[in-house]
This record gives sequence, structure tokens and C-alpha cells, in this order.
Amino acid sequence: MERKQFQLGDVVLMKKPHPCGTNEWEVIRMGMDIRIKCVHCKHSVLIPRLEFEKKMKKVLRSAGGAGSPES
Repeated sequence: MERKQFQLGDVVLMKKPHPCGTNEWEVIRMGMDIRIKCVHCKHSVLIPRLEFEKKMKKVLRSAGGAGSPES
């Protein structure tokens, strides 16, 4: 199985919505555990990397300089 690609600052879509109603989370810490912050209500959660990779659907917005091709 191919590992999902994501990086610090990415906004990702998760399979289940947060109780506030959104599925969008920003990756704010990476390591053995991943800390993600809800885009809507700013609540943050620390979850193990393997669990995060199972629950993540896709990267919505990448933090890797998208939008400025000359940088």
C-alpha cells in the first residue's frame, strides 16, 4: 500500500466530519503522532500517524507554495 503524501500546513479532508460540521483539518505538527486543527472551530487533536493515514481522504490545499510558480 502506498503511503499518503502530506506535509506541515496542508489542509486535508478526513472521512468523518468533526462535530462542528466540517471535514477540513490543517496539519500543524508531524512526527510519530500528527496534530491536526479543525479549519472551522480551531479545535486541535493529536492522533497516531497510522490512524491519521487511514482516516485521511485527500489533501485539499497543499502548503508547498501553491499559487506562486516563481518561488
